[in-house]
Amino acid sequence: MPHAAIAMIPGRSEETKRALAEKVQRLIMEEFHMEAKYVSVSIEEIPAEHWHDFLDEINPKNMYIAADF
Repeated sequence: MPHAAIAMIPGRSEETKRALAEKVQRLIMEEFHMEAKYVSVSIEEIPAEHWHDFLDEINPKNMYIAADF
């Protein structure tokens, strides 16, 4: 039962976040050949001033793609 957690800086509409979550859910369903009921997606907004602190808390073993900024 996969769960995808997305973190982003605030500023996107609820509609945009919902559309992103649905696309991520569909991708996971297709890749893992699962029904939607088994896939969850969350979005957490992290204020820009706390972004680097947030990234520092992520275990490097869990970071498959890191941003380059």
